[in-house]
Amino acid sequence: MTKREFSALEDRLGRRFNDETLLARALTHSSLSGGVRKVRDLERLEFLGDRVLGLLTAEELWRRYPEFEEGDMAPRLNALVRKETCAKAALHFGLDEFIMMSEWEEGAGGRQKNAILGDVMEALLGALYIDGGLDAARIAYEKYWTPNLEALSKSHRDAKTALQEWSQNKKLGTPDYSVLDADGPAHAPAFTIEVQVKGKKPARGEGASKRKAQMDAARNFLIREGVWSGDE
Repeated sequence: MTKREFSALEDRLGRRFNDETLLARALTHSSLSGGVRKVRDLERLEFLGDRVLGLLTAEELWRRYPEFEEGDMAPRLNALVRKETCAKAALHFGLDEFIMMSEWEEGAGGRQKNAILGDVMEALLGALYIDGGLDAARIAYEKYWTPNLEALSKSHRDAKTALQEWSQNKKLGTPDYSVLDADGPAHAPAFTIEVQVKGKKPARGEGASKRKAQMDAARNFLIREGVWSGDE
């Protein structure tokens, strides 16, 4: 990267790096190592950045929603730190333009891969933390996650999470899932699962795994109760 490119990215992030090698490391994909592991590739920073993101998100949820209990905050945190959300943040900052990767990886569409974009975003948060502490990482966090926190935390809710939040908000406790049937050969199992919520009629779902059947049951319940329209 040129000095001008470094400066342009720093402008987007809202902070100048004291050690620009940290920024370069966060943007250097492991494909450039030619198959040889390098100490300075982005994986170490990604490992750290993942924890920094979790802490900042937990702090933001705790501050913004004083009425929430742990069961309310956990699914929102999971949605906000997942790889797809990090990839969207990377695109928000235009990181796809700056990632340094091998020609092969770039030819394979590496700049558009959620996994790579998400890893780079986490690595960048790690680099900011090392360079300037939690406050430095928070600057970038507040440019994307904070203003979009409500929308992001809702947009990635799966049916089980949505049903749990709904039932707890209604003071109906936690949904209970039970297996009614498990059929089919080992390579193509079929599960039927029923979900029960206190005071409500049970709903059933089917799927090739217990989790998929639970999701289907939760979705059917939400649609029947008018919580979801069926387009989710």
